[in-house]
Amino acid sequence: MEHPIRNDSSESDSFEVINTNGPVQIIKDNGDHTFSLCENDLSAILMSPVVKDNDVVVVSVAGAFRKGKSFLLDWFLRYLMNDADSDWMGNADEELTGFKWRGGANRETSGIWMWGQPFLKTNPKTGKKVAILLMDTQGTFDNQSIVRDSATIFALSTMLSSIQVYNISQQIQEDDLQYLHLFTDYGRLAMQSEDADISVKPFQRLEILIRDWAFEYEYALGSEGGKKYLDSILEIKETQHEELQEVRKHISNCFEDVGCFLLPYPGRKVASKPDFQGKLLDMDPDFVDGLRNLVPYYLGESCLKPKQIGGQILKGKDLLHYFKSYMAIYQQDELPEPKTMLRATAEANNLAALAAAQEKYVEEMEKRVGGDKGYINETDLTTHHAEAMDKAENLFNTCKNSEDQNLVLNIWRSSSPTWKTSTLTI
Repeated sequence: MEHPIRNDSSESDSFEVINTNGPVQIIKDNGDHTFSLCENDLSAILMSPVVKDNDVVVVSVAGAFRKGKSFLLDWFLRYLMNDADSDWMGNADEELTGFKWRGGANRETSGIWMWGQPFLKTNPKTGKKVAILLMDTQGTFDNQSIVRDSATIFALSTMLSSIQVYNISQQIQEDDLQYLHLFTDYGRLAMQSEDADISVKPFQRLEILIRDWAFEYEYALGSEGGKKYLDSILEIKETQHEELQEVRKHISNCFEDVGCFLLPYPGRKVASKPDFQGKLLDMDPDFVDGLRNLVPYYLGESCLKPKQIGGQILKGKDLLHYFKSYMAIYQQDELPEPKTMLRATAEANNLAALAAAQEKYVEEMEKRVGGDKGYINETDLTTHHAEAMDKAENLFNTCKNSEDQNLVLNIWRSSSPTWKTSTLTI
């Protein structure tokens, strides 16, 4: 995939692209639950002539592993590479290329990657150019990571991005908000100084992207339905437990802007076809329409606010400094563990065990009813469901890490009813 350097023009919708094709790893997973900064590769991007002295907009996608983050970023790439033209989505039989992605159950992305071609766009309001950078992140809570790994990657990407897209599946559940609370606390603590103005929100824009949204009859697809749904979830009520209220206050206090977009199921070919190549013709029309609206919602001119830290707009050379500083913080042993509603990291480990159990349940059910499997009667389906639940609970019990058995039981009992029946109701 070759994209030559594009010369600048006076048109406000033109892009310049430096000639560095492909994704570049900027933070490396060392394999021992530590991370290192790939400083030379990051410097090649941020200190390049087209980025160094321009304001930067960093768009990051984060969330659970194997949920389509890299796939989504490749649609961002196509939009930017086609200069945001009306036909930017391309031909129906065109393969999707860019960040590495594939179907399956195993982790594909590790560490943090940045696309090697920054895109320059002129802001028609200010006349200034901004360099748009796309960032892909390692998925949270895979079977190779501990809680601190997931928290570090999520926190770093949130701290360094202008827009953090939190990619989740089906609906917002309480554990999604708890993970967000935990991860952003890592970032907030790392950015906090003794003389910090606590009234300044540490992060900019959070966008919760809900994939496979199935309740269009309650909340319409897109950003407007998403905002109404999000407001209903984040509403603070007097009848709520104080811990639930605290999570919602924390999210509001950490981000300048919080939005939500509801995206429908992409179709069976996308979900079950092992050789799916990202072609539009293999996707459901509603999903294609959703993508067509989603990408400009994130990358449109009015949405591209430069990265700011402490009220200061950052240029490429400034962002490099912050990458170095934040990585140094996370490489120190004395970084304080955030105290969230999970009480401590041990409780978060229990949530990681729950996530692993959820994946185990889906894996076992997929063996019996997923993909191209034929019809199965209700009795057999119920039997397979019970067997899958037993295996999931056994895995949860082997992974949990807490001496508080009541807490462990509460996590399992309060979470399992919402997901253990999801496969049965699809």
